[in-house]
Amino acid sequence: MGIIRTDEWLQKHFDRPAKICERLIPYFNGQTANEIYSQLQKFGMYRPSWRTRKNFESMHDDKAWNQVEKLFLKYKNKWSGPDIPVFLFPLEQRGGLFFRNEERNKAGVSFPDKMFLFLSHYDDPKELEALIVHEYHHVCRLRSLNRKMEDYSLLDSIIIEGLAEYAVLKHCGEEYIANWCNIYTEREMTILWNRFLRNQLGKKKNERIHDELLYGGGRIPSLLGYAAGFKIVKDFYRKDNYSTKLSFSIPASKFINERNIIQ
Repeated sequence: MGIIRTDEWLQKHFDRPAKICERLIPYFNGQTANEIYSQLQKFGMYRPSWRTRKNFESMHDDKAWNQVEKLFLKYKNKWSGPDIPVFLFPLEQRGGLFFRNEERNKAGVSFPDKMFLFLSHYDDPKELEALIVHEYHHVCRLRSLNRKMEDYSLLDSIIIEGLAEYAVLKHCGEEYIANWCNIYTEREMTILWNRFLRNQLGKKKNERIHDELLYGGGRIPSLLGYAAGFKIVKDFYRKDNYSTKLSFSIPASKFINERNIIQ
């Protein structure tokens, strides 16, 4: 499947994103266009405005669809990954669960059978590659684990995020990892792990506390689960060397043991 030419959809219905989401109904089991749009907005999909129209224009000028296609094929071949539809839309500058950096110029969300990227202008094409590496790693791991989404635990989610960003470190370089990787010091992470995460790792994805601990909010520090996942995975790879392909199937529990756990 590869890159879906959503630029053509946007040309026709930019001001009616719910109308655009009608085209996504076949990819979402039993959801309406409005439900799909609401879900994607949480991760960065645009709302019509002059700012987001400018993002669309930047995507067009940057030939984003062609660039994403080349990068998607690069990693699909490198990782022997699944052939999935990839959807590009303009980024909403405000809101969304998290963005890759403070400038909020790109975001994404992945499923076992599809991937969404939300973009604006970027000066360095390597930034786009970092986003694709992170999101496509999610696709490959979710496909390999082959579970229902509600069966994933907080530990699974933490490790999924840590592995995806470690792949960015490995394939794109340290300057392209997300800011949340190093948002907390070693000492802070130890304290936060023991206070918030250590005893909650079995919480399931459909439990409210799962997302609160993963994304942060309220009394829980921002992106705590993400930051913990990157530290755990990075510490793991200091001692054990596995290829990116093998990282798609390593059980999350393997990363949590006496040697690698945050103490």
